Amino acid sequence: MERKCLLAIRIRSAIDATKEVKDTLEMLRLGRTNYATLLDDRPSYLGMLRRVKDRVTWGEVSYETILRLLKERGETVGGRKIDEETLKQLGYESLEELARALYNCEVELTKLKGIKPFFRLHPPKKGFKKKIKRPYGAGGETGYRGEEINKLALRMI
Repeated sequence: MERKCLLAIRIRSAIDATKEVKDTLEMLRLGRTNYATLLDDRPSYLGMLRRVKDRVTWGEVSYETILRLLKERGETVGGRKIDEETLKQLGYESLEELARALYNCEVELTKLKGIKPFFRLHPPKKGFKKKIKRPYGAGGETGYRGEEINKLALRMI
């Protein structure tokens, strides 16, 4: 079975959330609002996303979106942009090669030494289109949104 790469973006704070929800957000490395991370679609991650579905939105991310995230919002642990030297230490020739490996779930963002396992994003340009307190299927922003995650991510980069 081929795994898919998912992008999860936290869009609501943890105020009034239970301890389990707060802990799950930390385990997903979504410590603050407008943080995003790349995950694969294994059952444990899907269960965690379902638990925090009222605070997070997620969906299948495209290769182009991953590449833009790495170029514009990817950071090393020291807070610098990802450069050629960092890529060489990880064993990659270019950002395109790293993005392809992430997209094909050959490597996990959390396993890359020296790179932060999350992306700090801006609030979306022109704001959220719908209410952030409702699920995506019911005319809101939270929860699973499939391919539409790419449009939101590009507005937040």
